Amino acid sequence: MQDQLELDRFIRDLTNEPLDLDADRRAKLTDLAAYLRGNIAAARPTVLVFICTHNSRRSQMAQVWAQIAASHFGIPQLTAHSGGTEVTAFHPNAVAALRSLGVAIERTTDSENPRYAVTIPGRAHDLTLFSKRFDADTNPREGFCAVMTCTQADESCPFVAGAETRIALEYQDPKVSDGTPEALATYRACSRRIARELFFAFRQATAQPR
Repeated sequence: MQDQLELDRFIRDLTNEPLDLDADRRAKLTDLAAYLRGNIAAARPTVLVFICTHNSRRSQMAQVWAQIAASHFGIPQLTAHSGGTEVTAFHPNAVAALRSLGVAIERTTDSENPRYAVTIPGRAHDLTLFSKRFDADTNPREGFCAVMTCTQADESCPFVAGAETRIALEYQDPKVSDGTPEALATYRACSRRIARELFFAFRQATAQPR
């Protein structure tokens, strides 16, 4: 219950904040909104796969915020996934940042690559998060939008099999703060930016024409 209150507060603050975007960034988010809008208009399921190198930070946070945004804006036929060009583990700092912003996330297994359950408001089933390659069996094989969340993955993976469209939406890697007193603040800032931009795109996609 407390997580839900904190998440509601965060989303309320998020949607009331002005978002300063340069032309290139706005264009990329508008492309994402257009993809979402087209599927919504055609009553087609929307599948997003967020891809970065290690599937440990940015792509995982983007997966969570996309699924929360879908719930918030009432897009029931949307599923968000994530993957990397290699497998590591969902970084504890990314987990802590999400939790600090009100996301209900719990570790469910103990291993070098643990699994986490994330409760999404309005969604019947929890998300299961863990590091995986973008072409893992648990990810879709075709008919999805590949959203590249880091420059390295975008450059090293010029072709994503099965993707019907691809958008480069890179974020600065918060790992630069690992092991410093600023780590949580840096990860929170990254997570907040991802959330703000995805909420912007989802709002555009669901806005009623005037």
